[in-house]
Amino acid sequence: MPLLHRIAVTAAVTAAASVATLAPAWGTPLPLPLPIDGESADRLAITVSETGDPADAARYVLSCHPAGGTHPRARAACGQLDSQTEWGRDPFAPVPPGAMCTGMYGGPATAWVSGRWAGRPVNARFDRTNGCEIARWNRFSVVLRTSGS
Repeated sequence: MPLLHRIAVTAAVTAAASVATLAPAWGTPLPLPLPIDGESADRLAITVSETGDPADAARYVLSCHPAGGTHPRARAACGQLDSQTEWGRDPFAPVPPGAMCTGMYGGPATAWVSGRWAGRPVNARFDRTNGCEIARWNRFSVVLRTSGS
């Protein structure tokens, strides 16, 4: 087995184990198999819950480059992710500790995104508990399938 393949398999198994141990009580992300040659390496599992709208609460798989999966607006979601992606910056990074955020509450909605994007593992939780978290959620509104997106 080539060295790069062994590294990729080891990283995938480690990431899967990390996700399994960190999964919140409100749900677990969908498991994603490793891409087969010719498939997209940019592949995410998205779980959205507690939105208050049963049409928004769901689980999707989103593949990009090319767009596909079970996400109903895969092409638009991939475009939104591409627009958020900059070299050297994690588009899924959480709000920094100590950030000054408004006390606005956006509701109980939560989302979990896991998989791989731009060659990096993703394991991100989203909520709407304050102004910073709402702004972060809104940057991914198409990906998370927020009402009206």
